Order: sequence, then structure tokens, then C-alpha cells
Amino acid sequence: MDTADFVTLLNVIALVAIMLSMGMQVKFQAVTASVRPVHRVALGLLANYLLVPAVTVGLLILFQAEPRVSAGFLILAVCPGAPISPPATTIAKGNVAWAIGMMVILAGLSALLSPALLSLLLTRVAPESNLRIDFLGIVRTLLVAQMLPLAVGLGIHHWLPKLAQKIGKPLGMVANLLLLLLVGIILATQYEMLMAIRLRGWMGMALLFFASLGIGWLCGGTDVAIRKALALTTTARNAAVGLVIVNSNFPETAAVTAVVAYGLVSILGTFACALLLGKIIKIRSASE
Repeated sequence: MDTADFVTLLNVIALVAIMLSMGMQVKFQAVTASVRPVHRVALGLLANYLLVPAVTVGLLILFQAEPRVSAGFLILAVCPGAPISPPATTIAKGNVAWAIGMMVILAGLSALLSPALLSLLLTRVAPESNLRIDFLGIVRTLLVAQMLPLAVGLGIHHWLPKLAQKIGKPLGMVANLLLLLLVGIILATQYEMLMAIRLRGWMGMALLFFASLGIGWLCGGTDVAIRKALALTTTARNAAVGLVIVNSNFPETAAVTAVVAYGLVSILGTFACALLLGKIIKIRSASE
């Protein structure tokens, strides 16, 4: 087994563990409660599956990014539902229950929507590059590695709550360690390419991050707690899913470097903004 195959296998195992632990730590009632009112969920879907990808396409055209770099950024642009959004929302003193529900909805839908959007956008951004993705292969992989373990985790939480309480958090810790190991291996193998990213590239990533933050905030409505939750949910792209897609379609290329680089920007930026939102924008309690 070569490095590329090992990275792909480790990535899938980490994603399965993440989704299974996520399901076991989420109450089904939190998911169902998050879909009410419907327009609030619709705005969350609009922000994550339409506006963020649209801004990404615009920035890629503006910066005239190389086709495989464009592919990497588009992959993360269509992969929302990162598991870091609820803890970030907690730090920001936002609506954590809604963030959890929205995360599960986005993670579930991305098994079908992410490859469909990626197929559509890739031909628009790099029409002459002949870059293609294995659409059905991605759908199969995400259904097995993402949807199935999420559904199993939710089922265990619902029917075997004691088991879920016992193994949910330890499994989540193992999943995070696997993801850290995966990122470490990719950083080691992609080190030279990451170091070659120019200041212009990092500026483009910063623009995309703050545009995503603004989109989430504006689509969050008038409730400040929901606004915080959606803003952080929108900035936090799902690096685990993105790495599965990029490693199975563009292994050991600049596309992987783009996913890793913006994945790091997304994770670090989300927690930094959560700290600022928690301190700067305070919500008065009803008793005040």
C-alpha cells in the first residue's frame, strides 16, 4: 500500500468515526427542532450550498487560480456541516441546539448535494482543463462513510442511550486523533507545496473566509444567537469530507494542498471568530 492509498483509507476511517460519534452525541429531537421554522433552515441551506460556492467561484475567477487549485477550493466550498461548528457556537454563546441540528442536516445532505454541485461548478471554473470527478463513486463513498454511520449513531442514541453516552465521546476523541494524524501526514507530504503558497493565495483564503462569515451572519435573521450559530456553521467547512473527495479524485496534487490549506484557515478562523463573537456581541438574558 502506497502513501496515497494509506491516506485515503485513513481518511475514510476517520470520517466514519466522526459521523458515528456525531450521531451518538446528538439528540434526534435537536435535529427535528432545528427544522422549525422552515425558512430558517432554508436560509442556512442557501448560505452553505449556494452563496458560499458562488463567492468561491467569483474569487477563483478573480484570482485566476490554476485548475487543480480551483478544484480543491470548490471541494471545500460544497462541503459544509463540519463537526467543529457546535463547540465553536458554544464558545460564541450562540444557539448550540440549532447549530447541532443544522450541522447534521448539512452533513446528511452533502452526501448527494456536494458531488452534484462540484460536478456543475468544476466545468464552469475550469472548462478547458478536462478535470472530472467520479460522481457516482463520491456518492457511494459518502453514503457509506457519512450517511450510514450518522444514521447508525442517531439510532444508537435513540434506542441505546446508555451505550451512546458511554462510547460517544471516547469515539469522538479517537476520530479527532485520526483526523489530526491524517492532516499531519498530508502536511508532511505536501509541505513544500504549502510553503510555496504566496501571500496572494493566503489573502484570497482570508477573503473567502470573511465572506462566508458575513453570509452566515446576514442569513441568520434577527435572532443574534441564531446569527452566531449560522455564521460559524457557514465558515466551518467539512475538511474530513473534502479530503475524502480530493484524495479519491486528485491525489497528491495541488488540489490536496488547497483543501488542507483552506481547511486549516477554516478551523482556526472559526474558533478565533467564536472567541470574538462571545466577547464582543453579548446577549442580554430575559431577566435583565
